[in-house]
Amino acid sequence: MKKSILPLGAVLVFAAGCGGGDTIEIGAQTYTETKIIAYMNEALIEAHTDLSADVTPDISASPMVISALEEDELDIGLLYSGEVFNNHFEVEETNDPDAVLQMAKEGFDEHFNFRWFDPLGFENTYIMTVRAELADEYGLETVSDVEAVADELSLGVDTTWLERDVDGYQSFVDHYGFSFANTNSMDINLVYSAVANEEVDIVLAYSTDPRLIEYDLVTLEDDQQFFPPFDASIVAKNETLEEYPELEEVLNTLTGMFDEQAITELSYEVDINNRSERDVAREYLEEQGLLD
Repeated sequence: MKKSILPLGAVLVFAAGCGGGDTIEIGAQTYTETKIIAYMNEALIEAHTDLSADVTPDISASPMVISALEEDELDIGLLYSGEVFNNHFEVEETNDPDAVLQMAKEGFDEHFNFRWFDPLGFENTYIMTVRAELADEYGLETVSDVEAVADELSLGVDTTWLERDVDGYQSFVDHYGFSFANTNSMDINLVYSAVANEEVDIVLAYSTDPRLIEYDLVTLEDDQQFFPPFDASIVAKNETLEEYPELEEVLNTLTGMFDEQAITELSYEVDINNRSERDVAREYLEEQGLLD
């Protein structure tokens, strides 16, 4: 793989790789779960093939991963099915997870020559979450359950969600048929402590954020499927898979292995317990019997 430089907020240099036929380049975005999965793939490739692998972490966003794959700077990345709604190609407007996944598989194969693997088993999407004691008090398990008490609750959300059209607050109100007593916008990183400290009652959060565990928050099921699906999948260049067919089985190893709780707990080890992504990844693979 050729050497390249991409502007990712800071300068990022990709190491020389697949041009020599020996190294598979794996990219990971800035958030922890993508780096954990990348280091799992690195370990699996080196344990079960004659290839070496190298991880480039902290790529700023999914479009940069896609660009690096297109430019032969990466061979493998991790993307989420909702990526199809970012104007890469024409898609149907739907929140059905199976339909969105199929569009991702077909669209990225046709337009980018990427193989979109079956999901890893978790998604990272918007969720509504509350304190455990509030969920118990009002019997809250789904977003629809909130309707009976919404006029008593304050909502905390990130600063952009109140203004967004397709999947923002007003669309949520129209979809579910209720609104909250008041809304409070803040940085997404503040919503977890805000609800835990009873500054607000319910917040819009991310489904695999380890702070859900840290603050003992309860996720409410999006029972009317308002939020777009963002199922995580490994994505690889078809030409890399053709050159190294042994990668197919290795990359399928992690398919279906995680749910939101499992990946959140792994991220917790890194973000809260300050362990390295590589160590957490290898330990998990060893526990699953996938590494010696």
